[in-house]
Amino acid sequence: MVEKEPILTLAELNGLVRATIERQLDRNYWVEAELMEIREVKGHCYMELVQKAPGNNTPVARASAKCWRQTWAVMAPYFYKVTDQWPSVGMKLLLSVYPQFHETYGFSWIVTAIDPTYTIGDMARKRREIIARLKAEGVFDLNRQLRLPLFAQRIAVISSASAAGYGDFCAQLQENEDHFRFHTQLFTSVMQGEQVAGSIIAALDRIHERMDEFDCVVIIRGGGATSDLSGFDSLELAENVANFPLPVITGIGHERDECVLDMISHTRVKTPTAAAAFLIDHLREVALRLRSLQDRIGELTLRRMQVEQMRLKRVSDILPRQFSLVRSTHESRLQRMESRIRQSLQRSVMQRQSRLEQLAQRLPLQLTAIISQNRHRLDMLEQKALSLDPLLPLKRGYSITLVGGKAVRDASQIAPGTLMETRLEQGSVISKVTQSKGKQTTD
Repeated sequence: MVEKEPILTLAELNGLVRATIERQLDRNYWVEAELMEIREVKGHCYMELVQKAPGNNTPVARASAKCWRQTWAVMAPYFYKVTDQWPSVGMKLLLSVYPQFHETYGFSWIVTAIDPTYTIGDMARKRREIIARLKAEGVFDLNRQLRLPLFAQRIAVISSASAAGYGDFCAQLQENEDHFRFHTQLFTSVMQGEQVAGSIIAALDRIHERMDEFDCVVIIRGGGATSDLSGFDSLELAENVANFPLPVITGIGHERDECVLDMISHTRVKTPTAAAAFLIDHLREVALRLRSLQDRIGELTLRRMQVEQMRLKRVSDILPRQFSLVRSTHESRLQRMESRIRQSLQRSVMQRQSRLEQLAQRLPLQLTAIISQNRHRLDMLEQKALSLDPLLPLKRGYSITLVGGKAVRDASQIAPGTLMETRLEQGSVISKVTQSKGKQTTD
């Protein structure tokens, strides 16, 4: 008969697990993990740790961890002192832990220490990888090679609308002692937490749509925890800023270390007010250059005027002699031209006179010939006119019948009762047309 296993209560089973864990895992272990979640409750720190697969970031292990108030109160400030950041989501940590299993609350790792040098090394490693990637792509120095316009007065600002640094930046620009005028346009963005990179990229996209309206971009962040700076060490954000067609100035409010965004930007300053001071100083240098050029132009103009005055004096001294020589030369030339013109006119007049004499000699002969020709023509016309005289047929015995003063050619066109005049060589006869047997007769 098989002996049955003893039946345990859940509390007894959990107690057995607790005893086994305390007996088998009876020391501290150093473990590296990424913070997926962190929160403080009444001074205690509760963490969710995760290990991700390389390449695809898929979680392959996960565990809860706690750090009791007495330990956390000492450990957290020390971590901040060394790294200049508080432990935050996405950060890799090297923790010293021991296991703890409670019958009611379950299993958890208890954190007794955090090695800040490991986190610094991991952050530096990530930063080195991003920088190497940017250099391999050939964009690391791209934005820095852009030339900041001489009159950089139209500023696109990426910041949080409620950030004190943004207000300080605008106030310093507007109240500059040189009375330079600046136009600023705010493009709001999240400036802390996990959404920093995506939010700034979205703001850059909005600026790019209106790129012709601005001379440069300023990314500023005033206040906030230093731990929130991890969002500025983003490959995607760095690539967007490096390839942006306008100079990008960063002033995100930290002094100890440069983030990747600082490294690839056109100009990096420490604070928002330093960014404003940089823009004012840039415009002041331009103004000084303009004043220097103005003075230089004035000096060159004065010098040129002095040279021209000396040249004018020399010309005024030479001019009377030159004028006398020129006048003599032109007077002699005019005299020669006058003589040639006079001779030419005399020849032309003599030629015209000779022509007129020849015409005068030929004119009587031509007139006699013309008169003779026209007289013969008139005789011919006279003979023709006489031959066409209407009285000639009458002399031969013919007559002309007229109706209304017009000659009659067709008898059928004369109506009965019409009076007709018949002209003869000697006198005329008036008759009246009558009709007889279809034929017209006269009385």
